[in-house]
Amino acid sequence: MLGKTRRENLTEHEQRYDPGVGPARGVLQRPAPPGKLKHFRMSVPLELEPWVAHCWMASWEMGGTEAHIAETLPHPSFHLIFEAGMWTVAGVHTGKFTRRLEGKSFAFGVKFIPGGFRPFLGGPAATLANRTVPATEVFGSRIRELLRDASTEDEMVRDACAFLAAQKPAGDPGVSEVNAIVESILRQPELTTVDRLANATGLGKRTLQRLFHEYVGVTPKWVIRRYRLHELVERCHSGEKLDYAQVALDLGYFDQAHLINDFRSIVGYTPARYQEIVAQAKKARARRS
Repeated sequence: MLGKTRRENLTEHEQRYDPGVGPARGVLQRPAPPGKLKHFRMSVPLELEPWVAHCWMASWEMGGTEAHIAETLPHPSFHLIFEAGMWTVAGVHTGKFTRRLEGKSFAFGVKFIPGGFRPFLGGPAATLANRTVPATEVFGSRIRELLRDASTEDEMVRDACAFLAAQKPAGDPGVSEVNAIVESILRQPELTTVDRLANATGLGKRTLQRLFHEYVGVTPKWVIRRYRLHELVERCHSGEKLDYAQVALDLGYFDQAHLINDFRSIVGYTPARYQEIVAQAKKARARRS
């Protein structure tokens, strides 16, 4: 695993990720109170790659009474999550995900590729949009025993992957098809509208809508919008001075005002204000280093 550890105001923040997985994208930055925060992202065996993106683990030990607010703009993926002794399945979360971290605890999860959970679910992915349900509803009571004997992140990955490999569903060509479409949205920034996506894939707009409803759980338009907002977040993190009129054009928005309003409606700040928050956090880290 690659990784780095930084200290800020007595905060230790460790991030580690396997090279094939890479760092997280869509994580919103904000100063953290004293404590220890860890985030690991780990690859999975080749046999699970048709369904699973990677495993992850987040742990925290807050040093004082102040909690840390962790925020992300979620991807179009399902997660199988173990926390506080319980397994849950989380469908695609369409808004900003906010989690209050306090005390000492951890969460372990399996992130599925877009469309990858549909064969395990056995029904339309849209039925779990913005929902979290007990994992027993999908996998039965046998999942309650999973991780019972695991004590490290490597053991958790091993046991979770073995469990999913044993549940391996029948092949479904729709999974690879829809995942390739989502990947093209991520990798080709010029795909800024559903019309362009339809032209690029050779599929009709209604066909795309049905595929995404069945396999992803959200619309193609939502995925396009979310990945463009991810791109804007990354540009804000870069520290570069942004020409918002040009950025709006790059990301397929009608004008600068639509870009700013869209970002603020999800993130809670204008892009300019968010850049100020990121810059202040970077300066604080530099002073303490």
